[in-house]
Amino acid sequence: MEVTVATRVALSLVFVSIIVRWVWSLLDWVWLKPKKLERCLRQQGFKGNSYRLLYGDMKENAIMLKQAKSKPMNLSTSHDIAPRVTPLLDKTVKTYGKNSFVWIGPVPRVNIMNPEDLKDIFAKHTDFQKPALNPLTKLLATGLANYEGEKWAKHRRIINPTFHSEKLKRMLPAFYQSCNDMIKEWETAVSNQSSSSAFDVWPSLQNLTADVISRTAFGSSYHEGRKIFELLKEQAIYAIKTLQSVYIPGWRFVPTKMNKRMKQIDEEIRGLLKGIINKREQAIMAGEATKDDLLGALMESNLKDIQDHGKNNKNVGMSIEDVIEECKLFYFAGQETTSVLLVWTMVLLCQNQNWQDQAREEVLQVFGMNKPDFDGLTHLKVVTMILLEVLRLYPAVVVLSRTTHKKIQLGKFTLPAGVEIGLPTLLIHHDKEMWGDDAKEFKPERFSEGVSKATKSQLSFFPFGGGPRICIGQNFAMTEAKLALALILQHFTFELSPSYVHAPSNIITLQPQYGASIMLHKR
Repeated sequence: MEVTVATRVALSLVFVSIIVRWVWSLLDWVWLKPKKLERCLRQQGFKGNSYRLLYGDMKENAIMLKQAKSKPMNLSTSHDIAPRVTPLLDKTVKTYGKNSFVWIGPVPRVNIMNPEDLKDIFAKHTDFQKPALNPLTKLLATGLANYEGEKWAKHRRIINPTFHSEKLKRMLPAFYQSCNDMIKEWETAVSNQSSSSAFDVWPSLQNLTADVISRTAFGSSYHEGRKIFELLKEQAIYAIKTLQSVYIPGWRFVPTKMNKRMKQIDEEIRGLLKGIINKREQAIMAGEATKDDLLGALMESNLKDIQDHGKNNKNVGMSIEDVIEECKLFYFAGQETTSVLLVWTMVLLCQNQNWQDQAREEVLQVFGMNKPDFDGLTHLKVVTMILLEVLRLYPAVVVLSRTTHKKIQLGKFTLPAGVEIGLPTLLIHHDKEMWGDDAKEFKPERFSEGVSKATKSQLSFFPFGGGPRICIGQNFAMTEAKLALALILQHFTFELSPSYVHAPSNIITLQPQYGASIMLHKR
């Protein structure tokens, strides 16, 4: 009997101990640690709202975003889009200055806008790492963009040859086929409307870039690729919802309708990709030549890595699961980045007809009405200046983020472990101190002598990130955008439709909330 009582007492004490530790951990997460970090930041001169239990600034952010999205902007010569796109961040910097912070739930995110500090963050990527994705957001895509340490280094080494200029040259016919299909659709629409037509080009440009990724990633498996794209688009909508709320550990196991659908989509995408990859592996084993597509190039590079470094070395080669994640990332990042670049380029060239004329004149001078080739695309100076200026004013990703895992020195600041670091791309690209009084105006001539001259050799322009982790697909995206724009300019003149509504909106990438209604005129 005494043993039983003693056992019960012991079990009770263990149980109470577990409960106390759990309560203490919860209290530390939602209150003690955030307040400690807040004190540390304020002592160093950072300013921001006081921490509010669990949600921080996220409720205010949701309200401000809803209000901002409820009314469009006037399209003027000033592209001051930050108050609509990132209202909380814009208000915070205006209220508290550049050395400020916002609360992402119980985690403070410090805004870093000094070019020297930005340079350090990009260069020291092992110290300033990507924040961990919550388990639900991970279902959208992980891959190279989110890996760290040895895994990142290995994947970068294997994927790098995939985007070499020689590989891009061989992909150009696939780029052209997709772009030409879109041009034919537009010509048909215009012909039916007596040589001019007003319609929303945004869905067409999204379909174009999805088409390009489908062809260049999967070649003959193009139709399966299209199905993957549709599923990823749906997954992105759910991922955004998870990003706009505080993730509670373990929430992914709760069988909500959204959680179940996200897992179902993930299983479908994995099944489709596994099928494509298995077919390709069988073809390689049967001695067939590697296809000129991203998957073929990736698998070729992966095989070479294994052969060069030894099969039994666990730090070489990628598993099928790894290849699946990289394919998902190709799809999502590649499609989104280029489609938003093209849609804002068309909008700004509608608004600035003189630059549209100059770009067309250059394209016709280099290609005439012939099919654009790779070498010619590299010599389009005016087109490149325009695309760079669009990337400055309307970057696809408006804020990059990093995190600290240990106390670290950044310039004059000592950042404690556990804070996020926000690199507000949009605000920096629009900063008058860095770009001059015309920072929010469309002036491609600022890039006439290249990026280095335009930025006065300081880090104030990073639409594709920077340092060793700079986007591996930037040349892919720029080549695709140049080709698409060259073909559009060859075949059409264009202007904004009277029904166009200017409403940039941040939906993971910077998109037109109401599309882009444009009048196309056949040349």
